[in-house]
Parts: sequence; C-alpha cells; structure tokens
Amino acid sequence: MKILHIDSSLQGSNSTSSKIAKKLIDKLDVNAQQQQITYRDLNVSQVPHLTDAIFSAFHTPEAERTIEQQAAAAISDQLIDEVNNSDILIIAVPMYNFGVPSTLKAWIDHIARAGKTFAYTAEGPKPLLKMPKTYVIATRGGMYANTPADTQAPWLEQVLKFIGIPEVEFIFAEGLAMNSADDVLSNADARISELLSA
Repeated sequence: MKILHIDSSLQGSNSTSSKIAKKLIDKLDVNAQQQQITYRDLNVSQVPHLTDAIFSAFHTPEAERTIEQQAAAAISDQLIDEVNNSDILIIAVPMYNFGVPSTLKAWIDHIARAGKTFAYTAEGPKPLLKMPKTYVIATRGGMYANTPADTQAPWLEQVLKFIGIPEVEFIFAEGLAMNSADDVLSNADARISELLSA
C-alpha cells in the first residue's frame, strides 16, 4: 500500500490535522511493513505559487523549454508523479480565513495541470489520473461542514474529482476553538472507524 501524506498546516507534523492523518494511516494497515509512505510538509517544501513564468512552462513543449522552464516544470512533474505512484492520498488541511492554506492551493495548482492530469476534449474535460481514493482531514475552529460557509470541502472535492480521483472522503475535526479537543478527536476517530469498516 503506497500512501501519499500531504500536510498543509503551519504547524506541520505537530498539527491536529497531521496527527489525525497519522491515526488514519495506522488504521489503514496495522502492519507498517506493508506500507510505503511518502510524506510532504508543504510548510517546509515551499511549492512555488503560480506565476506567469511557471504557467508558461507548463504549456511550452518540452523540447522548446528554456532551462528555467525545465526547472519549473520539473517541480510540477515530481508532485504529479508522487500522486500517480500512490494508492491512497491523504490531505491534512486546516481552515484559514474560511479557505485552504495558500501552500495547499499552490500544490493543487501544480498537480491540476492540463495535458498531465486532465485534458479538454470534444466531449468536455477528461480526468487523466487514476487514483481510487483520497481522504481529507479537515480541522476547523468553528462548525462549517455541510453549510454554505464551508468553502473548503466542495472545492477540494470538485478539483480532485476533476483530475481523476472519484472517491473523496472527508474526516472533519470541527469546533476546536469551542469544544474539548479530546471530544473533537474522539469524533474524528469514530469517523475513521466508520470509513474503514464500510
């Protein structure tokens, strides 16, 4: 089982979202020898935000790219390869100002790439990735799930399905600023058990 674990919190592996993700990984397969985990902390790896130069590199034929464009495309290619080479994607994401961290948006901008992970056809957009499942660990200070104020979950589900990940499961840990952290984590554990027993 190849797992790609993405952290997007400013606190990295010390964050609540990352700790819940690690619990999920432990429960996915109790025999750790059967797991191959690729870990990427977006607060450390500093995936560059899109610029005109980077976007141009994506759309320039490989043989015609400058050295700078080759380097820019190589970053995106590596991130896409990490997804392609995984069986399960786990994204740990806190809510910042009603949205996803900008580091996660930058990562998405590098993996949602025309000609690589999706294509426009006469029949409409076509996803090119073939990954069976993604788990999203969403931590929030307030309560937003299934309300109009939740701008994270619908967007993440839409963009992940657009590139070829048809099954996106959410594990919410909400009310961290309002309730006992133990209660919130207990609810997240229950959701994990529910998902893995289905």
